[in-house]
Order: sequence, then structure tokens, then C-alpha cells
Amino acid sequence: MNDKISILETFPNAYPERDYRVKHIAPEFTSVCPKTGQPDYATLTLEYIPDALCIELKSLKFYYQSYRNDGIYFESVTNKMLEDLSRCCNPRYMKLTADFNTRGGISSVVEVEFCQPGFKHLCR
Repeated sequence: MNDKISILETFPNAYPERDYRVKHIAPEFTSVCPKTGQPDYATLTLEYIPDALCIELKSLKFYYQSYRNDGIYFESVTNKMLEDLSRCCNPRYMKLTADFNTRGGISSVVEVEFCQPGFKHLCR
């Protein structure tokens, strides 16, 4: 799982002087429960305000798919992805919401945020 960040590609932000939000929704994320080996499904919503770089979508899709067979807890996978995604493009602000499907009568939503200094007002 350490080399997953190498999958991610970026491209120059054509409007770095403007604060605008990018929102990508991926309704087919899959990983594996580390306890049972059963698949976990989630809708991932990535929101960010780019700085100099934007995340290229095909690489984002392949990055998400790289977790398909990984046994990892909801909280860990969401935090790991935010670390990788924010490291790859150093946005002004980034939020990742992982809305996992109900399993065993419990649904889980994990939200994590990243803020550059000076954008703390956007984070909770």
C-alpha cells in the first residue's frame, strides 16, 4: 500500500489565482474488511480547492481501484487516501467523504480534511 501515490497524476491549474471547488464523486469504491475478508463498498466524494495542480481523473480512478483487494478499516483507508491525495497536488483545501454501504445494520461515513495554512477557516 505504500506506493499507491505513484499512481496519481496531476496537471497545471489553469486558474491558480482563483479559489474554486472541484468535486469528484466515485460511487463504486471497494476495499475489503480486514476482519471478515468481505468486500466493503462506498461512495467517495472528493472536494478540493486546487492551488498550482489538479488531479487527473483517470489516475484518480486507478488509485481508488488499487484498494480493491486491500484489507483495511474504513477510518484508515479514508485517512490514507487524504494523505496521498493532498500530498500529490498540495491543494489549498481538500475534503474526502467516504460513505460506506450499510453492513450488519450499521452505516458509516468518514470525513477527513486538509487545509493549507491560511485556509483554516474552511476546515471544521
